[in-house]
Amino acid sequence: MKKKYVHGYTERESARLVDQATTLSDILHADTVYPAGSSVLEAGCGVGAQTVILARNSPKAQFTSVDVSEESLRAARECVFSQGFTNVTFHQGDIFHLPYEDERFDHVFLCFVLEHLPNPLEALLCLRRVLKRGGTITVIEGDHGSTYFHPDSRYARKAIRCLVDIQAGMGGNSLIGRQLYPLLKKSRFDDVRVSPRMIYVDAGKPGLVEGFTKNTFIAMVEGVRDQAIRSGLMEEADWDRGVRDLYGTTGEDGTFVYTFFKGKALK
Repeated sequence: MKKKYVHGYTERESARLVDQATTLSDILHADTVYPAGSSVLEAGCGVGAQTVILARNSPKAQFTSVDVSEESLRAARECVFSQGFTNVTFHQGDIFHLPYEDERFDHVFLCFVLEHLPNPLEALLCLRRVLKRGGTITVIEGDHGSTYFHPDSRYARKAIRCLVDIQAGMGGNSLIGRQLYPLLKKSRFDDVRVSPRMIYVDAGKPGLVEGFTKNTFIAMVEGVRDQAIRSGLMEEADWDRGVRDLYGTTGEDGTFVYTFFKGKALK
């Protein structure tokens, strides 16, 4: 079953995903390291933005990276192999119908995947099946409801809400970060631990201003402009003002805050 992806499969979106992964690497992945010889399933690898970080952090682990989109897999292969990594194998596949025997992998990893699925609990149960007893699952998700900024703007907040509502209309949930703990518990995982990873950005952090606020978050909001206006969620002039106000948070007097959630559990 091909998941509906609210951000689309454009070149701009591929670039946004790479910017996001690179910018957030230390915050999200510094503690994601797998032992030598372990087999790791990366579920929903997309264009390989996270894959290169996994392969680099655990060069002696073996990764199987799966995605439903062949187009994304081609980009992922090129991204990973062009950087010289040889510890990744790519397969086209569906999380809900994985072609692997029970307890095949030592570890499972997925990042920014559950938010796009109408049935994340079922996805976690399918992933649990292929995980060995004693193995770990690592899940990372954002939560658009955690966003706040200065200068504040009701137009900017409404534009963000448009993204939340459009994604919900496609069966996804961009507020899923706050739900990781109960989802993992309901999926019968043990020793569930969830940690918030807050991103705080101001003018003193120019790398985050460009890499996260502009190229990751605002670019993500801008990507649903036509849908928001066409569906009547927001008037064109109000939308454009909202986006301008979001860019206003990247100035000398601006700040921007967002929280990701990283869950880890045992089978």
